[in-house]
Amino acid sequence: MKNKLTKRNILFVSVIALLLIPKIRQQIQIVLHKGLSFINQSTMIEKANRRKITYQNWRLISDTGDQLNLLDLKGKVVFINFWATWCPPCIAEMKSLDQLYNEYNESVVFLYITNDDLITVEKFKDRNSYSFKVFNPVNEIPEELVTRSIPRTFIIDKNGEIIVDEKGAINWYSETVKEQLNKLLKE
Repeated sequence: MKNKLTKRNILFVSVIALLLIPKIRQQIQIVLHKGLSFINQSTMIEKANRRKITYQNWRLISDTGDQLNLLDLKGKVVFINFWATWCPPCIAEMKSLDQLYNEYNESVVFLYITNDDLITVEKFKDRNSYSFKVFNPVNEIPEELVTRSIPRTFIIDKNGEIIVDEKGAINWYSETVKEQLNKLLKE
């Protein structure tokens, strides 16, 4: 009995120690969030509860130097993800975001938005072989898209309605999300 108790104490102390080491803690959090991302599913907002985006002069600059303005995206399906390179739930969903981008980037506008400096972003993308463009905001974010937590993802239909508003890690390369996008593209 005493031997079991000692083993439990050692295991408990070991787990706590691992969680206190930042690099290991981040990896553990990423693994946990990846698991949770398969449980969390993207759901469309009921028609009566949808908000319309105000297409204002929101300018973005990409990691390739391209400039983009939200005003130019009227009439398009837009996928917006707010994230950071240091955020475990953001990192957990990145592979699925990259897969979704690779399949739909010809028909959907993807805006992966971060406040991280673009050199850090490029290193992160290179290290993980991600192909999507990343944007930094140049001016103030539209009120409907302001977020206090990341990751936060919005899908906007061709009429400017926010039809998906999700917080936390999600498996974005799921059949549910593909069906949602296909439906929006047909409208």
